Amino acid sequence: MSPQHDQAWLQRAVALAQDNVARGGRPFGAVLVKDGAVLVEAVNQIHLDQDPTAHAEMLAIRRASQQLGPRLEGCVIYASGQPCPMCLGAMYLCGVARVVFAASNEMAAPFGLSTAAVYQQMSLPLTAQQLPVEHLPMPAMQALYRQWKTLHDPE
Repeated sequence: MSPQHDQAWLQRAVALAQDNVARGGRPFGAVLVKDGAVLVEAVNQIHLDQDPTAHAEMLAIRRASQQLGPRLEGCVIYASGQPCPMCLGAMYLCGVARVVFAASNEMAAPFGLSTAAVYQQMSLPLTAQQLPVEHLPMPAMQALYRQWKTLHDPE
């Protein structure tokens, strides 16, 4: 993508965020682009849905996946703010090609909108994180994974 296109699509994500704030929402907007064209736009809807996962990027991924399927190779997400770990994880899982964002966590921190602390926690070993995450092995899972692989990847 050219820097001009990046700038224009990022400005659109910021405009979506501005409109969302005017409507009572958070300052987050996202534009998902494929092959040089906008595929979907979304804004943070936590305030509407009472869903803590209703981030602009997540909603854009969900809507694009309804059109393209669960793999979004070749897509670029333009976001008004630095993607949180959940959104970034979803971008990795669906194969987004690139992410461009306007406001960093450092910029967002004075306004209570940074997710740097979550990134920091997730960088620690599971046993050192504040949220207890426990591994309780279940032998049946290996057989279930084997069954899934046989059904979805026959040799």
